[in-house]
Amino acid sequence: MNPFLFVRVDDVASAVGEATRGDGTRFIGGGTNLLDLMKAGVERPVRLVDVNGLPLHEVAEHDGGLRIGALVTNADVAAHPLVELRYPLLAEAILAGASPQLRNMATTGGNLLQRTRCYYFYDVATPCNKRDPGAGCSAIDGFNRNHAILGTSEHCIATHPSDMCVALAALEAVVQVEGPSGARSIPLAEFHRLPGDSPQIDSNLGPGELITAVELPAKGFPDHHAYVKARDRHSYAFALASAAAALEIDGGRIAEARLALGGVAHKPWRVAEAEALLRGQQPDDDAFRRAAEAALTGAAGFGHNTFKIELARRVIVRALRRAAGIGRSS
Repeated sequence: MNPFLFVRVDDVASAVGEATRGDGTRFIGGGTNLLDLMKAGVERPVRLVDVNGLPLHEVAEHDGGLRIGALVTNADVAAHPLVELRYPLLAEAILAGASPQLRNMATTGGNLLQRTRCYYFYDVATPCNKRDPGAGCSAIDGFNRNHAILGTSEHCIATHPSDMCVALAALEAVVQVEGPSGARSIPLAEFHRLPGDSPQIDSNLGPGELITAVELPAKGFPDHHAYVKARDRHSYAFALASAAAALEIDGGRIAEARLALGGVAHKPWRVAEAEALLRGQQPDDDAFRRAAEAALTGAAGFGHNTFKIELARRVIVRALRRAAGIGRSS
């Protein structure tokens, strides 16, 4: 590991100030991803700013919804009574990810910023445009079983690894940040980026900006929701494909639908057309299959991961069936 300067701060302004002192500064909360990247030689910060002393550890009601501080651990979010009662989709998604030990350390802000688990990204001996722009993408012609089928570019086919963010996308969460120019809000749908020709940039955070909270709107879909995750083993594995489904059913028909996918793109994947197809429909398999087809429009595999297209289709239908209370199906 390379030498670095370690700084502790106890207020947001100081944290932002430290981050504007030059390139090579990283915030550290739980450190569950950043330290792995430092050990692998992928991240080489010159300055680490420990933000654990900031007053961002609370979950509180806010404008009819909920405000989750950036330093609330994933375990505490999933177990919070208001999350369990009003946003059970979020709790279910968080508990589908990582291990209990990791959830006890990982933070809300860090979860949003965790980087891809593409094995070529972690292997510094192989070309990777995300780690070394312009080097090439080893995954496109390599072993790409875990990689993206939607929103890819010729420069990168990596996936976003978070389960929590898939649920946040379906719930239309908003990310609150503080930076050198002040505070601003970023809808979760606009927070992460597709790779395009600059895959080294994962999010739309500006230089020196710090995540302070994630806000959930009032509507949490507590009655009709499901998070379904397909993975290679039952626990502690990243999604091959996942789906967060939330429905509002009135008079036997779908009044509102939310659908977000994980494990298939560089960011949590939502398709408005798929949700629109569900509105006004009876909650049945025909409607769910049409929505799945729409959600996967343009999906394309790279050989080893082509199976994900059919897998994602089945995951979507299963999530919608569970959300509607119909039960499980293949």
